[in-house]
Amino acid sequence: MAHMLSVDLAQRLAAAGVMWHPAPGDRFTITAEQLLGDVFWISELTIELHHYGGQSVLGFNGTTEWALDSVSLDQALWIPREDQLRELLGDRLLSVHRNAAGWRVVTQGIGGDALDTDDADLECAYARALLAAT
Repeated sequence: MAHMLSVDLAQRLAAAGVMWHPAPGDRFTITAEQLLGDVFWISELTIELHHYGGQSVLGFNGTTEWALDSVSLDQALWIPREDQLRELLGDRLLSVHRNAAGWRVVTQGIGGDALDTDDADLECAYARALLAAT
């Protein structure tokens, strides 16, 4: 079963200053209470990034299920994928290992020491490692 980064960890990454530059294939949720946790994907067919008057918005094209034309980026919460989290870790990522509890991500800390981060889900382990490194 495929897992996904939790909304809580995505919120913690955003609060830590991890920047989002929306692109096709990105996952996000909308921070409005009734939609928080519903996951959307940016696709050139259904959800596109638009720029109006210096503000970026996510436009919903052809959606008939509910009345939502667009949301501003400050109403959207990025849910990074595994590959995006690895890229954000960059050279700090030393290794990834499967263990009895799930996954261990080893990164290089600020002082050069290795930091171990564990989680049952690989994306969550990467996110926790990124939070520890920021």
